[in-house]
Amino acid sequence: MILVIDTSSPSISVVGTIDQSQMSETISPGRGLDLDYLKGLIQSAPITKIAVASGPGSFTGLRVGVSFGLGLAIGLRVPIVPLPTLELQAARSDEPVTAVADAGRGRFYYQVPGGEPALGEASDIPTTYPVVGRVANREAALIAAGHRFKPEKELRRLVEAAARMLETASEVPYGSLEISYMQTLPPKA
Repeated sequence: MILVIDTSSPSISVVGTIDQSQMSETISPGRGLDLDYLKGLIQSAPITKIAVASGPGSFTGLRVGVSFGLGLAIGLRVPIVPLPTLELQAARSDEPVTAVADAGRGRFYYQVPGGEPALGEASDIPTTYPVVGRVANREAALIAAGHRFKPEKELRRLVEAAARMLETASEVPYGSLEISYMQTLPPKA
């Protein structure tokens, strides 16, 4: 089983993929990990790899998921794979989308197709493509700035997006896993 942990947004996702035909996903509000759920998931099949959302995201959210995933990977002696948060959200769509994530203080992380991650207010984000992502209660700010959300029914589940990314994502040595916090992205000039 491949365990995927995303605590980079205001809600967390824990995903277990047993093989490409069996995928489970849990999304919970807040950034705490449900240890009972994880214990049951871990006992259901041996873990062969752990993937973690590597940001951008909040300091606390990323530290919770990445620290747990890294500790588990080291303890089980299985590989760990970082999945950039915005790329993970964009992988939920077959069409080009702008991936967004809540950055706090009225700002968003965003990445347009072919672009680099950036930080800005809703009005800084180009409106060329529909947006995809988890932004807590900030949807209204994006809609007011002229953005349209890609309907959830047209998106693949996070577990399916992660499975696609894992086909080409690289494992990293335990000591070299890098996290992208809020502070590491420059504001849009």
